[in-house]
Amino acid sequence: MKITLRLIVSLFLVVAAVTVGFSFYQVDKEKSRMADDLERRTAILADSLRESVTYLANRGLPERLNRLVVRFGNRKRLEGIAVFDSGGNIITVTPELKSGISQPFPEAVKTMLDNSPSAKLKDLNGKETYIYVLPLRAKGKITGAMALFDDASYIDARLKEIWKSNLLRLLIYTVLIVFITLVVVRWSITGPIARMAQWMREVRTGKDKSGQLAHFPRGDILSSLINEAAHMAKSLTAARAKAEEEAKLRFNAASLWTANRLKEHMKAELGGKKLFLVSNREPYMHTKNGHGVKCIIPAGGLVTALDPVMRICDGLWLAHGSGDADRETVDAHDKVLVPPEEPAYTLKRVWLSKDEEKGYYYGFSNEGIWPLCHITHTRPVFRLEDWVYYQKVNEKFAEALLEEIKDEECPLILIQDYHLALLPMLIKEKRPDTRVALFWHIPWPNPEAFGICPWQQEILMGILGADLVGFHIQFHCNNFLDAVDRFLESKTDWEQFSVTRGGHTTLVKSFPISVSFENFPDKESAIKGNNSLRGQLFKEKGIHAKHLGVGVDRIDYTKGIPERFRAVERFLEKHPEFVGKFSFVELGAPSRTHIKKYHDLMAEVEETVESVNWRFQTKEWKPILFLKAHHTHEEINRFYKTADVCMVTSLHDGMNLVAKEFVAARDDEDGVLVLSQFAGASRELTDALIINPYDIEEMADTIYRALTMKPGEKSERMARMRQVVRENNIYRWAGDLIMALARLRPSSCGE
Repeated sequence: MKITLRLIVSLFLVVAAVTVGFSFYQVDKEKSRMADDLERRTAILADSLRESVTYLANRGLPERLNRLVVRFGNRKRLEGIAVFDSGGNIITVTPELKSGISQPFPEAVKTMLDNSPSAKLKDLNGKETYIYVLPLRAKGKITGAMALFDDASYIDARLKEIWKSNLLRLLIYTVLIVFITLVVVRWSITGPIARMAQWMREVRTGKDKSGQLAHFPRGDILSSLINEAAHMAKSLTAARAKAEEEAKLRFNAASLWTANRLKEHMKAELGGKKLFLVSNREPYMHTKNGHGVKCIIPAGGLVTALDPVMRICDGLWLAHGSGDADRETVDAHDKVLVPPEEPAYTLKRVWLSKDEEKGYYYGFSNEGIWPLCHITHTRPVFRLEDWVYYQKVNEKFAEALLEEIKDEECPLILIQDYHLALLPMLIKEKRPDTRVALFWHIPWPNPEAFGICPWQQEILMGILGADLVGFHIQFHCNNFLDAVDRFLESKTDWEQFSVTRGGHTTLVKSFPISVSFENFPDKESAIKGNNSLRGQLFKEKGIHAKHLGVGVDRIDYTKGIPERFRAVERFLEKHPEFVGKFSFVELGAPSRTHIKKYHDLMAEVEETVESVNWRFQTKEWKPILFLKAHHTHEEINRFYKTADVCMVTSLHDGMNLVAKEFVAARDDEDGVLVLSQFAGASRELTDALIINPYDIEEMADTIYRALTMKPGEKSERMARMRQVVRENNIYRWAGDLIMALARLRPSSCGE
């Protein structure tokens, strides 16, 4: 009985110690988790509000700023928001907080002095409050601060609940321990011990001469169990080590999206369904080449990004057939298998008349919507006849798509870009069971700019026919929701980023598009290969220089090409030691030359090149080499791999995949990316040299910094950017986007 009591007391003390220790650990972990969650949610909300608050504060729009603060200040557990000027004084604040905030607010002043966000817990109005403050910047200067106040009292309440539940659990454990110990000791321990003692006595006295465990009395739980436990422990240890190693390998492999992983992911998500992709531009164009036909890949980031996805999805791509030999290569249903060398999916072409192409594509899409969405000081032109053709062509695409999906149940449709803004609504009207996503590849302007369009309501209603609308960055999502708020009667959910109108809900999310990223050879062999490629490329192009810069663009006024050339000119003025040693190659693909603005731009680009070259060139060297043509990916990749600097100087861009293509190509971890702050890629590739493309002096100085950067810094920056592109590649973009689309369940489609 004494042993049993000792055992019960010992077990109780151990369980009590473990329970108390675990409770301390659980409370500490829960407190840390809740604090981290609070900090993360607050930081995300603050980051999403920063641009809007900065804009409204700096533009002197107190009423709109106050509405924004009031609207976001009543969320769950969010006590309120305050905006401060550069002196730490309140500009606007959630009314309930005003009495508890001193002026100037010390935390705001400290944050602006440190030029970095700060957070702390503070008693405010008798309640423990988490205060997160971050500085507001405009044009490189700190103009104020924004503070978010979260109720943190729920953390202590939760920790008290944990202690209560664990103490109750300890009481229950105590009762169970007493009962089970008595049963186990009586039936499973004292009996076998007595028999074991008898067996040991027999062995000791010679009655059992074998001494083998095989003769151990039945019911033994000591010898055989210990031996088996020892063997099992060894086996489990080895198995666990192997399993952990295999799990680690699986995790490392699964953390990167590849073509194979996307293929398997699509099988699971689509369940055998085809993916229907719709865009204006086709991925493969057939053109006449003498007496034969040549297949080319049109320039543009959309084709570069989506062709690898369609190759593994075995779907159908519906697009405008614009090649002069396109009709000769399709079957009776206007379809052709692509790519020609290794068919992987079906391309169906839609035919447009010259008038339709002029009004829908060159007119409304590229003289209207394109300059409307790109804030590059180019006036958009809206004509009624262009709008009529835009509607007709969207209806023509809808008819062709509806014909293809007539036998499909709950088909998945992925529509691309601004040319087809009306298509989601047209499809949904005829087939409400479809799951439709529209990805908008260009920026979305603020409501004031979008209001220029005479048919803003029709465009918004067309887009909101989709179940999912995707943009490159969150800022464009915010602008879109602001435009919907301004121009349509609808319900906007800013927490879920969705719009409900007429009983239909549209999700609005950011999906930063990217490029494929393959495994390249090791760094040392890559350096040798790229050095050899550089010599060959210089010889072919007649380049006699030590340093090479490259730009790859469709000739468009949004790309900042003249500004880039003027920056090269200014760089050579400020650093004449690079004259004869630095050449910049521009790979420019002509685009939309039927539009006067583009025709004039081409003339300006050529005149700028001629002016800079006339001023600096020598007999064997010229500063700028302008290669005007539709270049293949293979040719472009050769320049990526050999350039010392790649310049992406977009005046306004949704993403700009040239930046990511350059990073993906640099398997030697060399080269410097000069990237416009107005390109969406600058949000991810923070190790690029970020510039303002309107500032010629800054660009010139950045070229010098890139060319004189130490090899170690270049390698570190490029390695970090390559890791970003490797992890966030086109397969991950496609996986996230298609998964979000596939998991939507229209009511008419069912579960």
